[in-house]
Amino acid sequence: MGFLVDWCLDSWDNMPGGKISRAVLSVVLLVLVISLPLGVYWSITPNSFEPVDEAKLDAETRGVKVTTGYSSVYTLHRVVDTLLHKPGGYITNDKLPPGLWLDNISNWEYGVLIQSRDLARAMRKDFSRSQSQSVEYPALTVTEPQLNFDSNSWLIPSTESQYKEGLEALVSYQLALANTEQSEAQFFARADNLNNWLGDVQTRLGSLSQRLSASVGQKRLNTDLAGDTAAEQSTQATNETEVKTPWLEIDDVFYEARGSAWALLHILKAIEHDFGPVLDKKNARVSLRQIIRELEATQETVWSPVILNGGGFGLFANHSLVMANYISRANASIIDLRELLANG
Repeated sequence: MGFLVDWCLDSWDNMPGGKISRAVLSVVLLVLVISLPLGVYWSITPNSFEPVDEAKLDAETRGVKVTTGYSSVYTLHRVVDTLLHKPGGYITNDKLPPGLWLDNISNWEYGVLIQSRDLARAMRKDFSRSQSQSVEYPALTVTEPQLNFDSNSWLIPSTESQYKEGLEALVSYQLALANTEQSEAQFFARADNLNNWLGDVQTRLGSLSQRLSASVGQKRLNTDLAGDTAAEQSTQATNETEVKTPWLEIDDVFYEARGSAWALLHILKAIEHDFGPVLDKKNARVSLRQIIRELEATQETVWSPVILNGGGFGLFANHSLVMANYISRANASIIDLRELLANG
C-alpha cells in the first residue's frame, strides 16, 4: 500500500503542475485514510439497554419516584438521545465525509426516528389526556413538533438543536410525572390508549414487511377495496402489479427496518412495565413478550459485510427476507394483541 502511494505521488510530481497536484492528492489520500476506519466505527449500531432498570436508576439519581409512565417517557428520551450522542453523533445531516457516505447508519437513524415520532404523538394525543376534550400537556406540544423537524437540516437551525429542545421539554414532563404533589401532568395507562398507539405500530411494521419482501420482486393482486362492495378510490389501479425494491435501496430498507425494530424493542419493554395491570387484566402480557422476542431476533449480528439479496430458495442468503419474517411475525402478534385489548 505504501509503495503504491509513493508511486502515485512520484508520478504526479512529473506532471505539469506536479507540486500542486501532489498536495491535492496528499490531502485526498489523507482524507481516505482517516475516513475509512472512522466510517466503519461510526456505522456500528448502538447496543441494546434495559429501559425499566435504567429508568429506575435515572429516578434514583434525580431523587424522584418511578410513577406510571415514567419508564416510557424515559425510554423515548433515551432512544432519541442515543441518536444524538452515539459514535459519530447524528449522521443523517452530515455534509462532509465520512458521514456523507454512511447511508446504512443514516437509514437506521431514520427507522429509530419514525418510531420515536409516533410515540411522541401518542403521548401528546392519548397517553397524557384523560378524554378527547381534555387539554394537551404544554411540554408535549413542544416535544412532538421538535422531533418532527426536518431530519436533514444541518445549518440554521440544525436538526440536533431542535431535537435537543424537544428532549428538554420531554424531561420536564418526565419529572412532572414523578411529582406526586401535582395533578396536571398525567400518563393514563388505559387499554384504549395502548390500542391506539399499537395501531400506528401495526401500519409501520406492515409497510416495512412489504418493502423488505419486495427485495426479490413480487406480483401482487390489488386488494385495496377488498371487503367493501361500495368502496371507491380516487383513480383506477391495475388488478395486478409487480413490486420490486431497486437494487441500490435494498440495504437502505434493511437498516431502516433494523433501526425501527431497535427503537420499538425498547419502547415495548417500557410499555410492558407501565401498562402491566392492563395487560394482566386482559391476559395479554405473554402476547406482548412474544412481540419483544421477535424484535430481539432482528438485532442479531449481521456477519456478512454486505446485505445479500439471494433468491427466496436460491444459493445465497436474502437478509431482507429474513428480516421481513421477524417483522411480519411481530406485526401478526400486534394484531392479536390489539384484539385482546379491545375484546378481552
